[in-house]
Amino acid sequence: MSVIEINSLTKDYGHGRGVFNVSAFVNEGECYGFLGPNGAGKSTTIRHLMGFSKPQSGSTLIDGKDSWQYSAELQKEVGYLPGEIAFPSGMTGTQFLEMQKKMRNITDSSYLDKLLKRFELDPNIGLKQMSLGTRRKLAVVTAFMHDPKILILDEPTSGLDPIMQEIFIDYILEEKKRGKTIFLSSHIFHEVDALCDRIAIIRDGKIVSEFDPEVLKKESDKIYRVTFEDEKQWQEFTTHNYQFTSINKHKLRARIQLKNSEITSFINDISQFHIVDFTEFPFSLEDYFMQFYHEDKLFEGVK
Repeated sequence: MSVIEINSLTKDYGHGRGVFNVSAFVNEGECYGFLGPNGAGKSTTIRHLMGFSKPQSGSTLIDGKDSWQYSAELQKEVGYLPGEIAFPSGMTGTQFLEMQKKMRNITDSSYLDKLLKRFELDPNIGLKQMSLGTRRKLAVVTAFMHDPKILILDEPTSGLDPIMQEIFIDYILEEKKRGKTIFLSSHIFHEVDALCDRIAIIRDGKIVSEFDPEVLKKESDKIYRVTFEDEKQWQEFTTHNYQFTSINKHKLRARIQLKNSEITSFINDISQFHIVDFTEFPFSLEDYFMQFYHEDKLFEGVK
């Protein structure tokens, strides 16, 4: 049985906003990535998973329990990191963590202390005085302090500096090795690519692609750039029946996109020419993503 299930989830807010017939599952010990720009439906899906919102149709389940029906129980068990953080005023970070310890019946602070050290967080500061990055680190520590076996993370590294983002990624990879089950929404390609075993691309509230990134890397088209020694050979090569993505006469270059079945004949062809430079461009999750989000589409959230 899957640890996390989303079954034909629909919530229509009108004007094309919401999620529509979304289905997904996450197996035990797996990290599942939900990739899309701001407004695509990522947070709406997570709000339903956490039992904050009731579906119009469909269902969401965690550990076999309906998220809406068992919301209070699941919210205590799951490690949830929201995309937007709101802390109570008039408290220090330490006081807030003590409150969370009581709510979660945590009597041993050793794991919490490890997290504070790992994320370089000094909680002895007023919540109002904390910078955005410090508040984000406090939210991370709060989500993980009870060592939950299930993590639901909404834009987890938003607000963290690049060094802390890498610390976070390393931590999640360690949690995966410990068998944690993780549902992660993000618009940051590097984060999703580094962490996720399977990825879904969501656009306008609908999943438009779901894939194993390792399989996609092996099966995706390859892109090569070839630079020739002289113009005559460049002209001769560019008459071949390949899919040229760019041709540069000034630099005597051509960029070619090939299917796996075309690579052997391509190598045979270029071996007949004097080549100055030959470069293979690696698979890019961003390139694949952009097949579903064209340049005329607004996606300010995508980085």
